[in-house]
Amino acid sequence: MKTKFLFLALLVGLISCQANRPKSGEFTVATYNLRNANAGDSARGNGWGDRCPVIAQMVQYQDFDIFGTQECFLHQLKDLKAALPGYEYIGAGRDDGKEGGEHAAIFYRTDKFDLIKKGDFWLSETPEKPSKGWDAVLPRICSWGHFKCKDTGFEFLFFNLHMDHIGKQARVESAYLVQDKMKELGEGLPAILTGDFNVDQTHSSYKAFVSKGVLCDSYEVCDQRYALNGTFNSFNPNNYTTSRIDHIFLSPVFHVKKYGVLTDTYRKVKKEGEEKANVTDSPEEITVKRYEARTPSDHFPVKANLSYTLK
Repeated sequence: MKTKFLFLALLVGLISCQANRPKSGEFTVATYNLRNANAGDSARGNGWGDRCPVIAQMVQYQDFDIFGTQECFLHQLKDLKAALPGYEYIGAGRDDGKEGGEHAAIFYRTDKFDLIKKGDFWLSETPEKPSKGWDAVLPRICSWGHFKCKDTGFEFLFFNLHMDHIGKQARVESAYLVQDKMKELGEGLPAILTGDFNVDQTHSSYKAFVSKGVLCDSYEVCDQRYALNGTFNSFNPNNYTTSRIDHIFLSPVFHVKKYGVLTDTYRKVKKEGEEKANVTDSPEEITVKRYEARTPSDHFPVKANLSYTLK
């Protein structure tokens, strides 16, 4: 009798917990091409060692809950993870499906999400193995995860990719492949897709994502937009473009409260011993030096604040 009573008490408690669970929730999503670490960039003053701490601080300040990254080598991912306590990442190298080559890694907050399942596939006719697809010049990988929000129990799929920069057919075919994979892996779950698509909002591969109504462009459906520039800057903060080649696509079940292209810069001294800057209308107690504005990557990150309601 005592055992039966205890079982009933536990059952009632479980039902009560489910009933008291929040019926809606929200989180922030981002996509960020972080630029691979290479000697040429370092020689021009854009080395990974300078950029990584800035990127980590931006992620923390902007409260990225889950975000897709592109181009990073394994050592870059390890550096970023070390600078972001409370985050984990998933993703494999595109060269061998393990650690080799650039990754399309997904970072997420472990206090916010549970990872249920993960995987990778290549943007090619043989997606199950490392390969180049169609007219692409490089192997391209898409990493994905099945996540569950810890506070509400809401489940969703998150895909992240980096499309080929040359192959036009490859980009269009990749768009269809990814959507097929969403159906295959999703079992009806809502999906988020981030990445560097290497084409802007006027290209046929962009239209292949939004034409069927299965996915929306967060830029187009947001309540509030902050996008004073496009997403590629070529490491020059003075460059301007209307092209958005980094996108956040998502299922219509998500409500996009805010969308932003974050054009943050940092300052780096051009030369040690540089003369004091010629400034006016400033108190004499302060010193202003002539530093140079730098961008943390050759792309700007894109951020979206999402909300959802449980069925």
